[in-house]
Amino acid sequence: MIKKIEQINQSATAEINSVKTLDELEAFRIKYLARNGLVGDLFDALKTLDKSDRPLMGKYLNDLRNNAQSLFDKKKEEIESNTTIRQETDDLTLPGRRRWIGSRHPLTQTLDEIKRIFYKMGFEVADGPEIEDDYHNFEALNFPPDHPARDMQDTFFITDKILLRTHTSPVQIRVMEKQKPPVRVIIPGRVYRNEAISARSYCLFHQVEGLYVDEGVTFSELKGTLVTFAKQFYGSSLKFRFRPSYFPFTEPSAEMDITCFLCNGKGCRVCKQTGWLEILGCGMVDPNVYKYVGYDEEKISGYAFGMGIERIAMLMYGIDDIRILYQNDIRFLKQF
Repeated sequence: MIKKIEQINQSATAEINSVKTLDELEAFRIKYLARNGLVGDLFDALKTLDKSDRPLMGKYLNDLRNNAQSLFDKKKEEIESNTTIRQETDDLTLPGRRRWIGSRHPLTQTLDEIKRIFYKMGFEVADGPEIEDDYHNFEALNFPPDHPARDMQDTFFITDKILLRTHTSPVQIRVMEKQKPPVRVIIPGRVYRNEAISARSYCLFHQVEGLYVDEGVTFSELKGTLVTFAKQFYGSSLKFRFRPSYFPFTEPSAEMDITCFLCNGKGCRVCKQTGWLEILGCGMVDPNVYKYVGYDEEKISGYAFGMGIERIAMLMYGIDDIRILYQNDIRFLKQF
């Protein structure tokens, strides 16, 4: 056994000099120092010797193991030291790697483009609180007491009179309370509704409201403004139509449709084979609203409109599930 111990010791000493990497060093450890390595096998064979020979052979084996471990530790320190030196001597003249800093969310891109268009048409941007009171969210906007929107199944109420706003229209009231005509603003922001979450609906979404109030404002001006916006945003070749509708705070009211820009009006799954897409609701401000803000309804007229940002973004970018917009999946966001 002494001869075997000497052979393994010489072999380990010779092999350690050829080790250059941590992977090669790990192979050395497994060969010599692992439980089933060459040194371990000799310790197992120690049990077969006479009891009188075991103390001496055990000493030789301990010396062998300590020497192999010492060779391993020194080589590991040497390799790691050389690696550190290489890292510290990186070529600083090489071009730097550009850091990825993310991208603008598709909702942000859509909203920025809408604001840019209306800003060029003379609209200012207004903002208001997302936690509203019943007066500004419903009463001052001509919502009757029994309107479905006042039901807890449709609205997130904090108290009996405090709620998460269901639309950005309350800001219209707040702006008119503080400012005399003329008023020309758009109001972007988040709104909240107590709806079941699905591919087409979510408990929060974004809107852009528009308001223009002055003397002599007509429905023709409303149509002109919205057609100008639509052609700048969707393209000058689209066709449009206005359909009668109902909103508590406008009278008359309408919804605006444009030819489906995905199928060019031929009919597809998105437009439900009609060739038309609804993009917004609008109308002339109901005279009852002016009473709440102290305007003279006999002299003042105006129009209002509103659109959902998520719907526009989903149509523009071909997104078929609104929930994706709120999952913060980096794989999705990097596409924009």
